[in-house]
Amino acid sequence: MNYLPCSQQSISREDADAVNWALSQPLISRGPLVGEFEKAIADYCRVDYAVAFSSGSAALMAAYYAAEVGPADRILTSPNSFISTVGSGVQRGATAVFCDIDRSTGNLNIEQLAISMNDPSIRGKTVIVVPHFAGTPVDMAAIDEQIADPRTVVIEDAGHALGSCYKDGQRIGCCASSDLTVLTFQSSDTITTGEGGMVTTNNPELYHRLRLFRNNGIECDPNFLQYDNAPWYYEVVSLTGNYHLTEMQAALGLSQLMRIDYFINKRQQLLQLYREKLANFPHLQLLSSTSDPHVCPNLCVIQVDFKAHRTSRTAVVEQLKERDIGTRVHFIPLYRHPIFRNRAGDLSEYFPEMEAYYAETLSLPFYTDLHENDVNHIVRALKEVL
Repeated sequence: MNYLPCSQQSISREDADAVNWALSQPLISRGPLVGEFEKAIADYCRVDYAVAFSSGSAALMAAYYAAEVGPADRILTSPNSFISTVGSGVQRGATAVFCDIDRSTGNLNIEQLAISMNDPSIRGKTVIVVPHFAGTPVDMAAIDEQIADPRTVVIEDAGHALGSCYKDGQRIGCCASSDLTVLTFQSSDTITTGEGGMVTTNNPELYHRLRLFRNNGIECDPNFLQYDNAPWYYEVVSLTGNYHLTEMQAALGLSQLMRIDYFINKRQQLLQLYREKLANFPHLQLLSSTSDPHVCPNLCVIQVDFKAHRTSRTAVVEQLKERDIGTRVHFIPLYRHPIFRNRAGDLSEYFPEMEAYYAETLSLPFYTDLHENDVNHIVRALKEVL
């Protein structure tokens, strides 16, 4: 059997044809396809605006820029995420404050978040950044109901969650209970553009700032120019960078979006298959199935009591690799990384649920082109190793 990676893109002949067509057009950057892709995502999420970026990290940088996050502000977020979730805000001078997780979902513990979000001693604004881990939606309406400070900004990190819905049926990305939502299009995500990201919003001022950030802080709109309004004139109003998506990436994204219902259904079937094959296996559990009907799964995360199996995660990873099965850990707690640990020390004792989760978590191969016989092979190998 061929090597089964932990994640992998699904590229069709139609996808390749779309990219080749884009390559033959007069413009391969800053052409019409990026705008079409933005509109298609906005229509899918049922949101007013969407702005595409060259990567998910760039999209998160843009969200923090649009929200005017600065040194007086603090970011409340989950430690169970990738560094981009909080890193761009810290780069802007804000302070990261982590909240423990709900181990059954891997998401933020909303009750603990509520305790922290309305601290009257904070002189700046609070920025709540909510990752939807593995595609499982956090109850954003419940968070919104508990916000007392009108300066609070809510950003959803939905890199794992395009195609998932809240319990009321609205799609993630609609920004019904947030200011901004960040989507990503890496090879492991629901749809891919290779690298790429998108920020959605219903706020026209935030939309304007997102577009500024993407294009070197250059202002071309006559309504916002300060010193002239000639047709050739533009002004640099902020120092940002160039974070444009290419036309080829947009073409791939548009083609992939046409298959999103298939991707969602296939991923749901694969997760259910894993649930059935691993049911009742001792000292092993998957994330909660409560939200399964509304979720487009991004990962198959298991939690294993390695000590009870008289082994270690390292040994399991290595033995599965010998059987041509790739695995990963999602995620190393953010507060454990040197960038935070060297400043604040060891904070692990304050996050008992995150620590318990991290000690046992392992992600198994999970992607659209995985087949039932692949899952059977993975599960059989896992059980042998354990």
